[in-house]
Amino acid sequence: MQNRQIRYVKRPTGALGVDTFELGEAPMPQPAAGEVLCRNLLVSIDPANRAWMQGATYRSQLNEGDVMAGYGLAEVIEGADGIAAGSIVGGDFGWQEYAVLPAGQVEPLAVEGELSHYMSILGITGLTAYFGLLSVGRPAAGETVLVSGAAGATGNVVGQLAKLHGCRVVGIVGNAEKAAFLTDELGFDAAVNYRSETYYQDLKAACPDRVDVYFDNVGGQTLEYALRLLNQHGRIVCCGSVSAYDGEAPEAGPRGVPGLITTKRIRMEGLLVFDFQDEFDQARAQLRSWVEDGKVKVVQDVLEGIEQLPQALVGLLAGENVGKRMVRVAEQS
Repeated sequence: MQNRQIRYVKRPTGALGVDTFELGEAPMPQPAAGEVLCRNLLVSIDPANRAWMQGATYRSQLNEGDVMAGYGLAEVIEGADGIAAGSIVGGDFGWQEYAVLPAGQVEPLAVEGELSHYMSILGITGLTAYFGLLSVGRPAAGETVLVSGAAGATGNVVGQLAKLHGCRVVGIVGNAEKAAFLTDELGFDAAVNYRSETYYQDLKAACPDRVDVYFDNVGGQTLEYALRLLNQHGRIVCCGSVSAYDGEAPEAGPRGVPGLITTKRIRMEGLLVFDFQDEFDQARAQLRSWVEDGKVKVVQDVLEGIEQLPQALVGLLAGENVGKRMVRVAEQS
C-alpha cells in the first residue's frame, strides 16, 4: 500500500504558486515502539505554511524535498503508549495520507459533534482568537477592537468574541463581499476594505473613538495605521504578519515604532497559542457553549481531496477564503 504525499520541491521567490509542490507516493510508513500510525482526515491551511518556507519560526524551516508540513486531525490506525487505535488525534502530520509520530507528539481529542469544529472554532485558530483577545488584548466593555484579516479563520472569531464582551468591533478585509458578511452575518459594527483608495480615512471614520485593542494578523501598513489610531494605553496583539509572508520581506518596519508606542504607552505583545496549552480544555468548553447557545457562529471553508492542498494554500494567501480553510483528505471511519 502506498502513501500519497505532497512535497515542497521549489523555494518560491515571489507569490506562491502550485509549482512549489509535487504530488507523489512513498511506501506506507511503519511505526516503531512508542509511535502511532495515523490516517490523515483534515489538513489545516494557514498563512504560517508560507512563512515556514522563508525561515525558522516556531518550527524549523522547510527544505526542498520535504513532505509539506501542516497540522491535521487524524484517526489512529496503530496506537501506542495509551493512545488507542480508532481514536482521533491532532498533530503535525504534514500533507500526506498517512503519518507516523511519537505518541507524545500527538494530542488526543475527545470529539463531540462535528470533527471539523476541532480544526476551526475548537481548534488552533479558535483557541488563538480566544487567548489572543481575552488573555493578551484584555478588552473591556465599551472599548473599540480593530481586527485585521477579519474574515479569516482567527479574525472572524476575534470579532465575534469582542462583540460578546460588549465592544465596538471594526474588521479589516479585502473586498466588499467580505465586509458585508462581517456586518450582516457576524454582527461587526463596521468593516473597512484595505484595497480602497481612501483606506486610512475609512478606518478613521469607522473608529470615531479611535482604537483600544488592535488584533494584528497582517503587519505592514495596516499595523502602521493602527498605531496612529490607538488610544493611550492601547494594546496590540501580534498574531501574524501575512502581508510579509507571500513575497519579498519589507525593507523597513512600520513607522511609529518605537515613537508612538512610547508616547501612547502602548502594550504590544506577541502571541503563540501553545503557551496556553494547559488551558485548552477549559477554553474549548467555553467556546463550545457559546456555539451551542448561538452566540458564536462557526465559519468554515472545506475543500475536498489531497490534490487540492497546493491550490488551497495559494488561494488562502490570495484572500479567497472566508472563515477557516481546511482540506478533507479522507472520511472518518
